[in-house]
Amino acid sequence: MQTSKSQGDELNPSADTAGNTRNVSKVKVWLTPSQSEFIEFVLFYGASELSKSLKLVHDMALYHSDISINADEKRALFGVKCLWEGVEEI
Repeated sequence: MQTSKSQGDELNPSADTAGNTRNVSKVKVWLTPSQSEFIEFVLFYGASELSKSLKLVHDMALYHSDISINADEKRALFGVKCLWEGVEEI
């Protein structure tokens, strides 16, 4: 006789994660109040809109400016690029 669950699964109710959509992650992450506020802002503003805004600011500073960019500014622009790409994935 074949069963849908093995005997070991009875002890671990979260073993069937494909059918249990509530079991998203077992990792607990504690957020600081400022991190939580930032996430709330992103969700309120809209990840897509924020991503577009960050990309526009990046491109304006990099491609539409006659000012020379030093190493610190390049790192800052790269940080903006990483942020918009990360927000884009939300």
